[in-house]
Amino acid sequence: MIPVYIRYLGREIYAAVALVLLAFLGLFAFFDLVNELDEIGKSGYQLHHAAIYVAMIMPGRVYELMPIAVLIGTLYTLTTLARHSEITVLRASGLSTGRFLGGLLAIGSVFVLVTFVFGEYLAPPAERAAQQWRLAATRSMVSQELRTGLWVRDGRRFVNVRNVLPDTSLQGVRLYEFDEKAALVSISEAEKGVHDKQEGWKLTHVAQTRFLGSRTEVVILPEMLWKSELTPDVLSVLMVVPERMSVETLYSYIHHLQENNQRTTRYEIALWKKLAYPFAALVMMGLALPFGYMQTRMGGVSLKVFSGIMIGVGFHLLNGLFSNLGVINGWIPAVAALTPSIVFLLAAMGMMWWVERR
Repeated sequence: MIPVYIRYLGREIYAAVALVLLAFLGLFAFFDLVNELDEIGKSGYQLHHAAIYVAMIMPGRVYELMPIAVLIGTLYTLTTLARHSEITVLRASGLSTGRFLGGLLAIGSVFVLVTFVFGEYLAPPAERAAQQWRLAATRSMVSQELRTGLWVRDGRRFVNVRNVLPDTSLQGVRLYEFDEKAALVSISEAEKGVHDKQEGWKLTHVAQTRFLGSRTEVVILPEMLWKSELTPDVLSVLMVVPERMSVETLYSYIHHLQENNQRTTRYEIALWKKLAYPFAALVMMGLALPFGYMQTRMGGVSLKVFSGIMIGVGFHLLNGLFSNLGVINGWIPAVAALTPSIVFLLAAMGMMWWVERR
């Protein structure tokens, strides 16, 4: 009887979560489209460009909203069952809290898998494609924080790139190369750089100034190869925020920053969050269970669903808050990334203990 009922419960939860997720996606798509209205009319950017851009970032929205949708969908399903005394009947038939929670976690494993697939395989390329589409539609380059463009350290070289195009090719490349004593050896200026997987970056129309003791020498080269760990995937971090990047890309970029003695805190926190975030769905389901055990009166379903929305928003805000605090204060990345989930897990355990005591 119990396994059959768990299967029935799973179908109800899956349907409720799907409806909640669709509602949230529609709401966020509307907000995103309204946010894009300011850009319409600039450099040929039209309404259909904005609509396509909004559609392309939806996989990222699914990844972000999944734990909240799981919480609200599970809350609604359990509260509805409690309203009809079905949970009371099950408990009277011998269904323990542990077995009920185990059934919920089995159901939630599907949400963990879906969240991981969206976060790792669908959202990152979709986000990158969306940014490239938007840049191409507005006929613009990737914006940089400095007027002189992007600055990156690459071993003994310091690289300055004026513009990164939507296809991740480079315009206005300068390579400042130093020797082991930190003395400037050469400055190479290229009009354009295109990446080749086998050979590295191909720089064209290069003017190289070499510093040879007391004299300098200028050499004009039609083409020059620049072997570097800076790949288009690494440069894609300029168009995609760390939280939307894949684990592989984050790990690669963190490795690059570490090799060049640069700060990695933000990207390490993002990496830990990527690893932990899919399991937030299980925490949310555990948090919903105590609400299902509470006795429901008139208006109880609406109140509990509203409580679920508030808890979900709180979880989302706390996630962002701890990430920012971790970067500012230099916290251990794992602590900054995992604390919100741990806090909500402890809250779920405390609520379950309180309900059981009653």
